[in-house]
Amino acid sequence: MKSSKALLPWIILLTLSLIWGSSFILMKRGLDVFSFQQVAALRLLIAFLFIASFTITKIFKIPKKYWGYLILCGYLGNGIPAFLFTKSETYLSSSLAGILNSLTPLFTFIIGVLFFQAKTKWYRFLGLAIGLAGAIGLVLLSDGSDFDNFSFGFYIIVATICYACSSNIIKRYLQDVNPLHMTGFFFFVTGVPIGIYLFSTDFVHVLTTNKNALTSLGYISILAIFGSAISIVLWNMLIQKTNAVFAASVTYIMPIFAIMWGLMDGEKFLFIYCFMIVLILIGVYLTNKK
Repeated sequence: MKSSKALLPWIILLTLSLIWGSSFILMKRGLDVFSFQQVAALRLLIAFLFIASFTITKIFKIPKKYWGYLILCGYLGNGIPAFLFTKSETYLSSSLAGILNSLTPLFTFIIGVLFFQAKTKWYRFLGLAIGLAGAIGLVLLSDGSDFDNFSFGFYIIVATICYACSSNIIKRYLQDVNPLHMTGFFFFVTGVPIGIYLFSTDFVHVLTTNKNALTSLGYISILAIFGSAISIVLWNMLIQKTNAVFAASVTYIMPIFAIMWGLMDGEKFLFIYCFMIVLILIGVYLTNKK
């Protein structure tokens, strides 16, 4: 029983890495037809519609003392980053987006220590450094061609800071809230108003006139259901079961799955990738070492 409980966080971590490692290409396919604002708004709206069927009668039963934190995390962990990532991917490759997203554990660590009195050990800081080095090496080796557009990476840097703040708030103040109900609340406060905004754009016109619109909408739907709704439930569960830094280390493993997608798409694989992957796994282990 104890061994299965210890294994569960790692299973969740790898599942999230697979889902989110695939999210960048799904965003790209959505951007083939829709604007970055529409892709972000669709992602949040579809995620809300999907998860509302499980949670709509439950979210308002969450004690009101948590509502302020839930609204804040809804926008910091979902609403704002959705727009920042799609904006950045109108200029940056998925690889560069991946390397910048790997800053999330570092910011989570720093914000946790500075503002949330998070306890830490020296080897966790070492794990962060090793994991980040592996992630940087992996992405640079796979595609380092887009640094001319590095200034647009600022959007992702801001998004990782938002993720870091949200993770620490969840760990500190929302530990007792059901992860599924929490996620439903997140997408209710973001998906409804942003969904209304969506229909103030030319979304309907694009949907009815572009022959590729339904295909792109399908990719966005997959992104919303798996990359947002289901994955955020798992993410909240992971934070509650472990710590914010370990949960954020999912961004170190994501490039591994991005490389796998690349191989399936005919990209080359270098033996040195294996070394970088080992560095990443060592870093993740150290961040969760008791």
